[in-house]
Amino acid sequence: MDGIADLGGTSGWGPVSPPRADEPVFPEPWQGRATALTILAIRLSGRNIDAFRYAQDRLDRAAYLDQGYFGRWLNAAELMLVDGAVLAPGELDARARDLRDGHFEQPGEPARPDPSAPAWPAAPGSLRTVDAAPAFAVGQWVRTKNSSPPGPTRLPGYVRGQVGVVEVVQPAAVFPDTNAQFQGENPQYVYSVRFDSHELWGEHGDSFAVTVELFENYLEAGS
Repeated sequence: MDGIADLGGTSGWGPVSPPRADEPVFPEPWQGRATALTILAIRLSGRNIDAFRYAQDRLDRAAYLDQGYFGRWLNAAELMLVDGAVLAPGELDARARDLRDGHFEQPGEPARPDPSAPAWPAAPGSLRTVDAAPAFAVGQWVRTKNSSPPGPTRLPGYVRGQVGVVEVVQPAAVFPDTNAQFQGENPQYVYSVRFDSHELWGEHGDSFAVTVELFENYLEAGS
């Protein structure tokens, strides 16, 4: 599916603001809590990082764009909890209405963590080892597949069907398109592919190179 996050090559978003040297990781305290809640939602719902990205892709415009970066994290966290049957659809909205109307119980003494309880294991990461050799080599011309699958994809829309050259063969990694839907890790090589701006957007405008990291499944031999 063409998710709302696929904004590359589109116009109308204004200039990109340069980062501030003194910018804090979380400008407001609630943003740090939103990050912690999202990580907790991934674990409670049995999802993974690719399913989290897929949840963001399925948000509507207001939930993705109008509520800011960490707002979309919270919206995606809620969607994952619904997907994982931890929450019923609309349950958070109902609880919020109860809070606004004053229909809520006073919280008791917060539970203290058990120091003897085992900690959650660290995530295994996404790098994998595959026995097959890479299908493409450095310097080889490749074409991206011109496809729009019904499920999740990390193939940017603006490079589909375009020709570029392989600059780097990266290690194999979990394929997010299948991993997001629990259809297997399907590990494969990742390629840094360089495209000419005129190939992507026509002869008008400045000439520059665009490098995109692409999974092997997205590519075929091209010239």
